[in-house]
Amino acid sequence: MQDLFVQNISLKNFKLNCFPDLEEWRPVLFIPYFLMFLLSVCGNSILVYLIITQRALHSPMFVLIGLMAVVDLCSPMLFVPHMLFSFLFEWNGISLVGCLIQMFCIHYSETLQFTLMLAMALDRYFAICRPLFYYKYMKICNFLKFIGIPLIRNGILITTIVCLAGRLFYCGSNVIDHCFCEHMALVQLACGDISINNLVGLLTAYLIPALDFVFIAVSYIIIFITVVNSGKAHLKALNTCITHIIVITFTLFFGLISFMLYRVRNDFSPSSRVFLSTMYLLFPNCFNPVIYGLRAKEIRQQFLKLLKYMNL
Repeated sequence: MQDLFVQNISLKNFKLNCFPDLEEWRPVLFIPYFLMFLLSVCGNSILVYLIITQRALHSPMFVLIGLMAVVDLCSPMLFVPHMLFSFLFEWNGISLVGCLIQMFCIHYSETLQFTLMLAMALDRYFAICRPLFYYKYMKICNFLKFIGIPLIRNGILITTIVCLAGRLFYCGSNVIDHCFCEHMALVQLACGDISINNLVGLLTAYLIPALDFVFIAVSYIIIFITVVNSGKAHLKALNTCITHIIVITFTLFFGLISFMLYRVRNDFSPSSRVFLSTMYLLFPNCFNPVIYGLRAKEIRQQFLKLLKYMNL
């Protein structure tokens, strides 16, 4: 009876076993992940600073890019510092409550990225296909109406999967083979039936990234048809669309693979699944500001002006 009581107490705390197959290489892994984290923080901080301080970048599209940069700046801070400390000092413990809070914050930030991408596609749709109505529908009050419903949807679904995970009884191993509290990585440790958790997780994936991707794809198909029919009139605006497509492609590629690896039988090692999951969160955060900065002429010009000013 005493052993059972001790076991139940121990299961209120978990151990994040980051890259379990690469135990001796964990200190070496600190270097690339720290450099990616540094690139994410510096790149997104510069992008946010430029959009806030430069009046030329205060249009709806660049405000959306700035919001994306804020999300990309905050998202890695939810798990990367803890992961880096675990590489060097084996600081890998986390409580169940802390794990659930981290799970909510990470998954909600993921869904927020897709919602902002949807808003960017909507912005390009009005700019190219309905230019006379652009400022009417992209005013801040109207814009909030467009993204308000997706944000509420995201919050309800993510809260549901976190609450369902928190109600499970964890009586087996307390070792999570991951660098952060990913939903299925935690739920798989529970005793009993987890089919409802898996079902709600799949439903969340279909109702957020998959559904948003359908709307994004439809928007860009209409945009491309409009550009083709209008000749060269909207080629400059189309350049921004190509930037968004690049970002969406990378995000979906890593996201879908990391999502399905926990639900489909495969020969991937735990470390491979962890790598893809961390890349899904960290890779877009690192390279979004680089992609937007290089391809968006207005941002590139303001960045060069800032460098020139600093040299003076």
